[in-house]
Amino acid sequence: MLAIRMTRHGTKKRPFFHIVVADSRSPRDGRFIEKLGTYNPLLPREHATRITLDKERIAHWLKVGAQPSDRVAKFLSNAELMKPRERREQTKKNQPRAKAQERMKAAAAAAEAGKEAAAG
Repeated sequence: MLAIRMTRHGTKKRPFFHIVVADSRSPRDGRFIEKLGTYNPLLPREHATRITLDKERIAHWLKVGAQPSDRVAKFLSNAELMKPRERREQTKKNQPRAKAQERMKAAAAAAEAGKEAAAG
């Protein structure tokens, strides 16, 4: 399967990425088929050369069946080369458990009842 993904270049703590099409089985920074653009995360978002894309070649590889990685898909949707992907639903691990939620609801109801009694 073909993948459109990023390969890391640059020095330590100074990342720079090439956007390439590669076989999905090859290593991240290993063999690739064609370079399609660059991404420099150190530049501000508004900078013209933060993300460069070869739109014709990307369109070709998408037609052939190459699948972009999540981050590259976001870049391509911002460049209007493909429709945005559905956002995954957030996990619920950060929310309180069921009993704690019941206690919070009971406390909120008691506080509401206290306000009504004080006002009335």
